[in-house]
Amino acid sequence: MRRARAGALLAALAAAPLLLSPWGLSQLSFVAIYAIAGAGLMLLAGYAGQLSLCHAAFIGIGAYAEALLQARGWPLEASLPVAAAVAALAGVAAAWPARRLAGIHLAIATLSFGFIVQEIMARWESLTGGNAGLVVAPARSLLAGTLGERGLYWLALALALAALWVLGRLLASSAGRALVALREDVVAAAILGVAPARLKTLAFALAAALAGVAGALYAHKLRFVSPEQFDWVMSIELLMMLVIGGLGSRAGIVLGAVFLIALPQLIALLRDLLPTALPPAGLELFAFGFALVLSLRHAPAGLAGVLRRRL
Repeated sequence: MRRARAGALLAALAAAPLLLSPWGLSQLSFVAIYAIAGAGLMLLAGYAGQLSLCHAAFIGIGAYAEALLQARGWPLEASLPVAAAVAALAGVAAAWPARRLAGIHLAIATLSFGFIVQEIMARWESLTGGNAGLVVAPARSLLAGTLGERGLYWLALALALAALWVLGRLLASSAGRALVALREDVVAAAILGVAPARLKTLAFALAAALAGVAGALYAHKLRFVSPEQFDWVMSIELLMMLVIGGLGSRAGIVLGAVFLIALPQLIALLRDLLPTALPPAGLELFAFGFALVLSLRHAPAGLAGVLRRRL
């Protein structure tokens, strides 16, 4: 039964370009992009227990790397791996304080790392364009030429499915079990032969690499990048996305991404019914926080847990 449902879902996703409007297809592309980033953050925060608040910085690094490489004529086959590698190196740098920190102290350290990266993006004007940002060239591939909306959707969908599959394989391996052991008890894991510092660095690097891929696709989707796009708010939203979707569940990554993309559209539909005293700028964060409170109170396992009970 589960395989039949999965097959039906894949068939629906495959038929999406034929059934949806350009706007609807664009929203699905964003879901796939956020699912890639969410897979990395799930590995880091959900399974390794490393509370990171700099995931937006990794996405931004991947986005800027892709923008710069594509402007120099690099095809996607070369630029995407490089964007992932550059973001992974940033992940290794961010992991340095994680070797000795945990909990709120680690969260503050990674938040500071995100501020530093955003400041570099804003100040290194000769490379990044500063606060004016960069216009991103259309995605070009050696195999498919310039990708339009459909091509970018197919690429994002394929990479999202690959990221979720790799995450599942990793968690089923000895390295995945070591990550879970690290989350549960660092001292006990070290006694059992796990090297905490090395494993934390690996988790940060893999999570950042996936975020870099998501950032590269995000840059092509928006066709523009600027420092304010990759601030601490984006990192918080990604973390809340996983909690609402369901920590520790690959289905939760996808459901959380759907919620994150659908929420602004829902608010736009209901804006006329809401009190005028509510400021539009903070409405989305308010709704996100309210949904998080409801999720923690009534569905601790997130939307994935609710879906499992219903099915």
